[in-house]
Amino acid sequence: MVTLENALLKVVVSSEGAELQSVFNKKSNIEHLWQADAEIWGWHAPHLFPIVGQCSNNQLLVEGRPYPALRHGFARHSHFKRMDSSDIHAKFSLNYSAETLAVYPFKFEFQVLYDLFDDHLRISYKVLNKDDKTIYFSVGAHPAFNVPFHDGEAYGDYFIEFEPNERLERHLLSANGYFTGAVQPVALIANRLQLHKDMFVDDALVFKKLKSRQVNIRSKNRREYVSVSYPHMDYLTLWAKSGADFICVEPLLGCPDMEGRSTELKDREAIQKVEHGHVFETDFTVGFHA
Repeated sequence: MVTLENALLKVVVSSEGAELQSVFNKKSNIEHLWQADAEIWGWHAPHLFPIVGQCSNNQLLVEGRPYPALRHGFARHSHFKRMDSSDIHAKFSLNYSAETLAVYPFKFEFQVLYDLFDDHLRISYKVLNKDDKTIYFSVGAHPAFNVPFHDGEAYGDYFIEFEPNERLERHLLSANGYFTGAVQPVALIANRLQLHKDMFVDDALVFKKLKSRQVNIRSKNRREYVSVSYPHMDYLTLWAKSGADFICVEPLLGCPDMEGRSTELKDREAIQKVEHGHVFETDFTVGFHA
């Protein structure tokens, strides 16, 4: 485990999946990160790479050849090497191997970096192309935040705040986690999406190309809030295990396949690429405002 700490936050990260384990707000005395109850949902904040979502037939197609594909990719199941760390910074790395080449035929290095500044935590992704060809991939984040923040509050006291004049349209998922092609408007009241325990019975709310580049988790009772800003991520998903006391706010560059359609990796919606000898970079930032 690696611990980052300043006057306001204490953050713990594991080398397993380079996954956050804890974000403790020292000013408000709040643990903000879901603590991975295995009987409900056994993750804290997994990183999604080299795919996001579900591949048709659980297979990744590369130049016509199928490779077995785990939902959301293999990075969250992988051991990362800690490259360097300090009180306010840590860098983790996952390199290609015989095991990864068997399911994803590209030579890569995937880095996850954490930087702590004041009451904010920036999470950065880098994909280094170590191959002699273009690499195609998706990448994203799946952090789960405790809701409510305090004992004595209810889940329904909280809402997601979007930027003004946002119009929401969710892209519906099938029972197997694929896009159906159908869309559905999602009503906001004064740019607020009210949380309630039944809102994810039909799976996640997936939004594409929002105007909002930041959303906030807020309570009607308190001033403190959590912000998630994602200036370079074009997709955003909200999800929770139905009835659970958390909300996942997921900035993504990638999405599932369409129901009944097998698509080449390079042709998947929102796919990213990095040329030989180049590096892809993106990031998002979470603020914990007391």
